[in-house]
Amino acid sequence: MQVKNTPPPPSPAAERPTKNRAILGQLSDMDLRLLQVFKTVVECGGMSAAELELNIGTSTVSRHVKDLETRLGLVLCRRGRAGFALTQEGQRVYDETLRLLAAVDGFRSSVDDIHHRMGGQLELALFDKTASNPASRIHEAIALFTEQAPDVNLVLRVASINTIERGIMDGSLQVGVIPAHRSSPSLMYADLFNEKMLLYCGARHPLFGADHRGLDWDSLRRWHFAGLGYHSPNMELSHQARLSRRATGFDQEAIATLILSGRFLGFLPDHYAEPFERQGLMQAVQPEALHYECQFVSLLRRSPQPGRAAQLFHDCLVRAHAQATVAPT
Repeated sequence: MQVKNTPPPPSPAAERPTKNRAILGQLSDMDLRLLQVFKTVVECGGMSAAELELNIGTSTVSRHVKDLETRLGLVLCRRGRAGFALTQEGQRVYDETLRLLAAVDGFRSSVDDIHHRMGGQLELALFDKTASNPASRIHEAIALFTEQAPDVNLVLRVASINTIERGIMDGSLQVGVIPAHRSSPSLMYADLFNEKMLLYCGARHPLFGADHRGLDWDSLRRWHFAGLGYHSPNMELSHQARLSRRATGFDQEAIATLILSGRFLGFLPDHYAEPFERQGLMQAVQPEALHYECQFVSLLRRSPQPGRAAQLFHDCLVRAHAQATVAPT
């Protein structure tokens, strides 16, 4: 009798399809390029919008994203009639891409430091509506910096307080300017300039043109309030005064629009609201009593130590604003 040798049945692991397994090995320059394209697509909100930012055709952008998906063995985004949307895996890859590209930029900055030169790219972020503040000297700091570091490419963004803080902490941003609201032991701060926040109503609001002399923090609770939707001096004050928040905005433009509707009161920087007042679209409500001050600060992370370019820009910010406080002789 002849006995045939039959192979053992495949294990469950062997039966699993391998097409979904990531095949990314060593990271190459092309991989970094694909990740940079993917990052731009996400931040622009789609392939077509990224075309102008990247200066390549939409079909090329789409092919790069597809190549990255193939390299990673993952579906990163959905695109179609419903619009562009990240998958759950795509969101994780985007978050890791930010960390990776920040680390690469940090490595380049460190090499530049070793060679005692400043080059590459410096990512800065400001809280919105600082340009119209007469106390702000950020533009002068930029002039000082570019004179001393002409080979550094500046990238300037406007973002929320929380976004700027997270960016400084994870290294995707190098320098930030925000209103002081709380301190983190992982960040370094320096005072720059002040901003006055007044309470405003729109032209359609019942308080517009009315007698405000009897108004105080307690009496404001009967009116609907529009406030910023993240931790900030604005949020702290609205909680402390127990204002009736019925609308939320995530930048000053949003708060101004809500005020202009005539349905909400809200705080705005006096310098930003001044053109609306001049046109008769807004009015400050009891400005002598119903206001608060913001102290703007610059941010650097403590560790790893900021690069020479980031430190120089921070120093230029401090110097420009220190000069602005010196009274003329």
